[in-house]
Amino acid sequence: MDFQVNSEVASLQKLIIHSPDSGLGKVVPSKAQDWLFEDIVHLETMRKDEYDYYVKLLLYFLDTDKIKGKLNSIDNAADRGFFIPGHKDYFKSDKVIEFEVLLKEVLANIAIKSQLLAAVCAIEECSFREMELFLSFSDLELTRLLITGMTSTGDMYFSPIPNLIFTRDIGIMINDHFLLNKPAKLARRRESLLAKYVFFNHAMFKDLRSKLVEIEENDEQFLMPENEQGDKEETLEGGDVMMVAPNHLLIGISERTSVEAARQVMRKLFDKKVLTKVTLVKIPAKRDYMHIDTVFTQIKKNVWVLLASIGRAAEKHKRDLIWEELGQRNKAEELMIKQFYVENGLEKSRSFENLEDLLIDISEVDLKCKEPVKFVYSGNNVFPYGAREQWTDSCNLLVLKEGVAVGYDRNNKTSEAFENAGFEVVNVKDLLLDFEKNIKSPETLENTIILLPSAELSRARGGSHCMSLPILRASV
Repeated sequence: MDFQVNSEVASLQKLIIHSPDSGLGKVVPSKAQDWLFEDIVHLETMRKDEYDYYVKLLLYFLDTDKIKGKLNSIDNAADRGFFIPGHKDYFKSDKVIEFEVLLKEVLANIAIKSQLLAAVCAIEECSFREMELFLSFSDLELTRLLITGMTSTGDMYFSPIPNLIFTRDIGIMINDHFLLNKPAKLARRRESLLAKYVFFNHAMFKDLRSKLVEIEENDEQFLMPENEQGDKEETLEGGDVMMVAPNHLLIGISERTSVEAARQVMRKLFDKKVLTKVTLVKIPAKRDYMHIDTVFTQIKKNVWVLLASIGRAAEKHKRDLIWEELGQRNKAEELMIKQFYVENGLEKSRSFENLEDLLIDISEVDLKCKEPVKFVYSGNNVFPYGAREQWTDSCNLLVLKEGVAVGYDRNNKTSEAFENAGFEVVNVKDLLLDFEKNIKSPETLENTIILLPSAELSRARGGSHCMSLPILRASV
């Protein structure tokens, strides 16, 4: 199949990414939080010294011929042409796929171009004359405008969408279906619209169109007073969705994903018989966590990395209740885990008290894993590094093949925890050189955590898991 994902850990074969664009360099302090950034980033450093290594690593694992033997010339090129869509030296791959390329190809159809532009101008409140001007742009120029908000000459017409670097939030493959997400924040509305037009109109996804799942508004929401509508919004982002086993989907209920949207998605997937089990994991709705993939991800069938304070939160809460009765107020993290499954044609449900219990169940029951389940804790579970490193995405890793994952180099204590769990921790620059010299190869690499430079990437509040949209993995 061209599109199939039934786990978080089987070998990655195709994904969609978006390299940091000039819109990231336009984030100003006064708008940073509105655009969902905690800080402003240095774009050149983020690109050349950090994200480009991510792209080179992905190519080595997914499309080796595009990079093998060329590393020296790529690194010493006068410009970054290898990484720039539209440049004569661009690596263009059908396995490591740039969202910007897909959008440009969709705009080649004048009818779709007109429809999309009208929709964007409506939500961005552009004038009619501006819309006419945009229609005269080349496909490349219009693509960059739609993503960055500005033209190549520097004219700015609307805000950038700097979060597009986190392609995970566009949507997610669920077996052979694709869920188009609905973002919670205004800053991400345009990227969601662009994604819909790409997936419904690009020739690559022709066979997927009948399997696209959209989130719809509550029929009665428009009748509610405006001050009550927010509580009923149907919002869901990809960082809150994990396909952990062929018939099991996790959906986080968080700051960005509502219970209404989670319930709607579960209902649609059950009705379509796409899977038979959905678990809802309600985490504290706060900026520290944002999505479930900021507090845990899977590395192997039997290995998970997570924030210790939420792993056995229910047990801690029970212990703290004793002291609350005596007058001491302790603030425990509260989680709620509800699992819904279809058995013999009937829909049933059950609860898990602790996150670790759920993850053990996934490894042992869904993935049939016979090895003991291991947990690697953020910051090696040493105060205050657990919380500090979770904030810089210690729990947000992308698995390239089972046991081989990409993380950030700044989370030193978490790296120690991985080493204690039997993993080799390597720097991406050293690993790429070893690949070039045939000292190591992606095919033979095992139990390895690959560290990306991350001084600027981590400021954007998302790790390698966030920066990836897998559309094809090997069957688990």
